[in-house]
Order: sequence, then structure tokens, then C-alpha cells
Amino acid sequence: MLRIFLFLIAFGFTVIGFTYTIVYLNLLSMGYDLSEYFSFISRRSECLIGLIGFILITVIIFTKGDTYDLHI
Repeated sequence: MLRIFLFLIAFGFTVIGFTYTIVYLNLLSMGYDLSEYFSFISRRSECLIGLIGFILITVIIFTKGDTYDLHI
């Protein structure tokens, strides 16, 4: 049950972070180039939360969880 809760929290972080990353793509139309864009989003905490959420999802999915052996 804890893994499901952590997965949902990480999923929320990922959605929030990558939504802001997409919203900040509007900076490219205002004259920023790609290096300035990546420099900007690397300093924004909400974009870093998306990366942290993605890493947490990967760890939660690929680690072995508790297995319940039902011997009847």
C-alpha cells in the first residue's frame, strides 16, 4: 500500500514538473535560445520536482516489493 501511495505522489510531482517545463517553452518564442532555456529550467524548483518524481517512479517500478506467499 505504501508503494502505491509513493507512486501517486511521484506521479503528481512528475505531472507538475513537466507541465511547467512545457509552459516555459514559451520563452523560446520570446527570443531565448536552447542553452538559455535549459539554464533557466535547471534553476526552477518546480521543474526539478518533475525530474525527482520521474526518478522516484522509476525506482518504485523497478525495485522488488513485498511479496505475499499464500500457502493454502
